[in-house]
Amino acid sequence: MTETNAYGQIVGAPVPGWTPRPLPDAAGFEGRYCRLERLDPARHGAGLIAGFRAAPDDRDWTWWRTARPADESAFRDYVEANATTPGRVAYAIIEAASGQPAGHAAFMNIAAANGALEIGSINFTPLLRRHRAGTEALFLMLRHAFDDLGYRRVEWQCNSLNLPSRAAALRLGFTFEGIFRQNAVTQGRNRDTAWFSILDSEWPDRRAALDAWLAPDNFDDAGRQRRKLSAFRT
Repeated sequence: MTETNAYGQIVGAPVPGWTPRPLPDAAGFEGRYCRLERLDPARHGAGLIAGFRAAPDDRDWTWWRTARPADESAFRDYVEANATTPGRVAYAIIEAASGQPAGHAAFMNIAAANGALEIGSINFTPLLRRHRAGTEALFLMLRHAFDDLGYRRVEWQCNSLNLPSRAAALRLGFTFEGIFRQNAVTQGRNRDTAWFSILDSEWPDRRAALDAWLAPDNFDDAGRQRRKLSAFRT
């Protein structure tokens, strides 16, 4: 239903009682399969570097903003930059079974006045790829943004050519919104950026599906899913 003002112009829906949202500032989150801790190069750097360097090649960095760090020193700089970039709240993802740092993610592009933020800077080591702990880590961040802080919108963006990232966004329940053409230059190449979002009105369905998918009885003894995440979404 649309509303018009005194001049007959169509205006947006009211947001009664709206106030700016708090900035993300949680020390961390605890799940069944992982925990998130504020990214600290001194605590997590060695484990993350070992995990990333365990990959047999650099294919996981094809669509990253920078090339895979070339050596130990460059990897240390990479972890330090992810931990200290202004405007971000970055987390190390600790895989529960091994206790090892297995990736990182961050709240970023935080617009508290509008109730919008992005979950980005997501990079998993081989230990976390195609692992339920990776899904749970992002679920914990989504739950914090919507349920704890009351944000209205959570965004996901990626290189439009990064089909695995686009598929991951859709799997989690994000809605594709479109392409920002020639949005950036990364690794000396053009980047068109694909944008996705989840709104607070959509979150209850996404939360219920993720809760059900992450339940222990949805996995066999080898950790394989019994039902896909999409099967739980209404």
